[in-house]
Amino acid sequence: MSFICDVTGAKPSFGNAVSHSHRRTRRRWNPNVQRRHFRLSDGRTIRLNVSTKGLKVIDRDGIDSVVARLRARGMKL
Repeated sequence: MSFICDVTGAKPSFGNAVSHSHRRTRRRWNPNVQRRHFRLSDGRTIRLNVSTKGLKVIDRDGIDSVVARLRARGMKL
């Protein structure tokens, strides 16, 4: 599963893990992306990969307005 949020576009960020002796090794921070099903107002069901921040956006704005924004960006749903 891809670690990219469909709503916010959040991707993994990269950096260094620094040990006690200050040795640096590469690591990545993955966003908390979950696959969720949403029911639109016309009765259809869609499946999105959303981060927890994306879930807050959907709760705030509503799934129909978020889907309209995704379609305006050119995403096929």
